[in-house]
Amino acid sequence: MKKGKGMKFVGDSRISAERNPYIPKDYSEFPGRTEAFWPNYLLKEWLVGSVFLVGFLCLTLAHPSPLEGMADPTNASYIPLPDWYFLFLYELLKYEFASGNWTLMGILVLPGIAFGALFLAPFLDTGPGRRPHQRPVAVGMMLLGLVSVIWLTWSSAAPIDYQARAEQNRPIPPDEQVQVDTSHEGYAIYESNCMSCHGDALQGGGAGPTLIGIDRSAEEIAQIAREGVGSMPPDQFTGTDEELEQLVDFIMTVNEQAQQ
Repeated sequence: MKKGKGMKFVGDSRISAERNPYIPKDYSEFPGRTEAFWPNYLLKEWLVGSVFLVGFLCLTLAHPSPLEGMADPTNASYIPLPDWYFLFLYELLKYEFASGNWTLMGILVLPGIAFGALFLAPFLDTGPGRRPHQRPVAVGMMLLGLVSVIWLTWSSAAPIDYQARAEQNRPIPPDEQVQVDTSHEGYAIYESNCMSCHGDALQGGGAGPTLIGIDRSAEEIAQIAREGVGSMPPDQFTGTDEELEQLVDFIMTVNEQAQQ
């Protein structure tokens, strides 16, 4: 072989000289179907997020959340409620298949299946289209999850009167707090019959409203203690007529002190 004449290069036009399948094509090769992430797409996402954030802040200013008093570990009648974004899980635990002996089904299995399905939705529907009718599996699973969450949330929140609940459990300002005379003969009767629902200082609790500042006569209080009113069932007071008079006198005395 002579120097410089024994080596030749042969090229095949069917094979690309530069081929790298891991580098995506430039977005300019798909006109009308995609756009640059920065700044076009990111700016749109930021604008949409800002609109929702401003709307949410305006809603919280117009309708502030009703706050309740401090947690009382001695009040066994208080029914705690989760925040609104967990109400659908709270409602799920009311069904037989997700409560009792099946609690793990309601707190782990069913939510795990639901969120796992939403996580796998993009991998189950890999069609190239971007319109909803071209992605039936992913869109169907998302609509099913959205409808389920909205229905369960509404079913849980609709029967609850949040304003009345907050009023019953509202924190009592220092100027409204009264000193209860524990030496009063009616205090022991109140303690055994009413304290679990109305609090140790008549301030109200999870099951009963405050008894301070009520616009009731002694006869009306005695009648309510025997017959109940509203959500209060009858026969809550089981003492004698003399004990009922002592109880009513105790409640009236505390209210008179609060008005001074």
